[in-house]
Amino acid sequence: MNDSKISASVIIPTKNGGEIFQRVLLQVLYQDLDAPFEVVIVDSGSSDNTINFILDLQQRHHNIILKQISPKEFGHGKTRNLGASLANGEYLVFITQDALPYDRYWLKNLILCFDIDENIVGVFGRHVPYDDCDIFEKHNIITHFNNFGSEVTIYYLDDKERYNREEGYRHLLCYYSDNSSAMRKSVWESIPYPEVDFAEDQLWARQIIEKGYKKAYAPNSVVYHSHNYTFNQQFKRYYDEYKGLYRIYEYVSVKSIFLLPAYILKHFVSDIKFLRSHADLSRKRKLYWMGYSFVKNTIRYSGAYLGVLGNKYKSLNRLFSREYKLINK
Repeated sequence: MNDSKISASVIIPTKNGGEIFQRVLLQVLYQDLDAPFEVVIVDSGSSDNTINFILDLQQRHHNIILKQISPKEFGHGKTRNLGASLANGEYLVFITQDALPYDRYWLKNLILCFDIDENIVGVFGRHVPYDDCDIFEKHNIITHFNNFGSEVTIYYLDDKERYNREEGYRHLLCYYSDNSSAMRKSVWESIPYPEVDFAEDQLWARQIIEKGYKKAYAPNSVVYHSHNYTFNQQFKRYYDEYKGLYRIYEYVSVKSIFLLPAYILKHFVSDIKFLRSHADLSRKRKLYWMGYSFVKNTIRYSGAYLGVLGNKYKSLNRLFSREYKLINK
């Protein structure tokens, strides 16, 4: 392969990816792109069949690069930077081991956005939920990405006073997801991912936005991505998410522990209204989802409150953070 002709490098961090990773990798390899591309996989200690599956594919697909590291070397920003350092493409494309490209044009529709404006340095695509996603999360994912528009949309900092004043405007400009995204390698060389334990993608987006660059949303570049977490896993995920949001925006979802019941009740009532709008659901299913909603919202806002505290009291991370345990195994 002539490295100078490689257009894109698709970077996938893995560990015990299982059957879903195998589907993801195959779908990535068969992308329809009018230029050569490569796949860079950084595995951090898989003990399942992941490595054997990759090695077998390497015999038939010579555009696969595999780098193996120990679990202790893993970090969300650090590992992606390592993959980027091994890449030969003009564009660095990031996808997670459980984000399945919707079709053969996922990669092309990401890369095409860079042709619109040379100041576009990052592009993120749309997520659609898997079938096993819970009804509330499914609605949230669909609504979240619909808010970015139905056509390619370019975002940049055009009002600094508003950016400093409005939390929602900062969220809009800085949202980014390396579950499915691409960046110019030339920009990564000067602005790599921050080496943090969570939200490295949104911290990177904040840097490029504040430096005057642009990002684009590509709604036609689609991946299936959602999680079917247990309640315990959900709590840890919310803890890490809100800890990260505070680090980026100083965003505090739950202002006081005494307001915690009010936040839970408000979201619970909203979920009941949402369920009532679903005439296709039986009474039994609605009752099930009502109970699920109450538990989920209790977990969400408890995790949000403790996550913000986790930035100050590091000992909480040992108890509640999934990312802390992944990195410090």
